[in-house]
Amino acid sequence: MIRVLLADDHEIVRLGLRAVLEEAEDIIVVGEVATAEGAISTACAGGIDVVLMDLRFRAGADGARVTTGAEATAVIRSSMEHPPKVLVVTNYDTDADILGAIEAGAVGYLLKDAPPEELLAAVRSASKGDPALSPVVRDRLRTRDATPRSALTPRELEVLQLVAGGASNREIGQGLMLSEATVKSHLVHIYDKLGVRSRTSAVASAREQGVL
Repeated sequence: MIRVLLADDHEIVRLGLRAVLEEAEDIIVVGEVATAEGAISTACAGGIDVVLMDLRFRAGADGARVTTGAEATAVIRSSMEHPPKVLVVTNYDTDADILGAIEAGAVGYLLKDAPPEELLAAVRSASKGDPALSPVVRDRLRTRDATPRSALTPRELEVLQLVAGGASNREIGQGLMLSEATVKSHLVHIYDKLGVRSRTSAVASAREQGVL
C-alpha cells in the first residue's frame, strides 16, 4: 500500500486529489496539510511514502514566513535518512518553478489539470523513485536540454525572478548573498543567452518563452 500525504493550501484541491487516489486499491491518503511547514513536520514524523506537494502556499494562521513547496522538499530530503518521495502537483509550469523543484529533490512534477490516470501512474512511479513528469514538463525539459546556450542556470533564474520583481542589483545581492559584481556577471550571461541588452527586455523575453 502506498501511503500518501496531501500538501496543498486549497481544501477543494485536496478533496479532489483524495477522491482520485482513494479509487485505487494500492493507494491510501494518510494525511492532509495546508502549509509547507505542515508538510515538513508530518513527513518527518514518518509513515509516508509519497508527498503530493504544491509549490506555493498562502500564509498560515500565525502569519509566519511562507515556505515554498520546493523549500519544503529540500528540508524533507535533507532531514531524513529515508525520506518520502515528493511529487509536485501545481498550476505553475515555468522553467524556474520546474528546475527549482527538481533541484530540491522532487522525483516528479505534474500539473493540476492532469487526468486521473496520469496522477495515479505518477504516484506509483514516484513511490518507486522513478521520474514522474507530465508531458508538458517533459517537453519543456527536453527543449531546454536541446538549446543549452539559451538555457538559464537555476541561479540565473533566481536573479531574473528578482529583476522581474523590481529588485536592484544591491537588493538581489543581499537576497541571494552575492556581491554586486557577481550579480552583474549573472546579468551579463542572462542578456547573452536571451539575446537582449536590458533588464526590461530580459524579463519580457523570458516571459515570452515561458521561463518566468
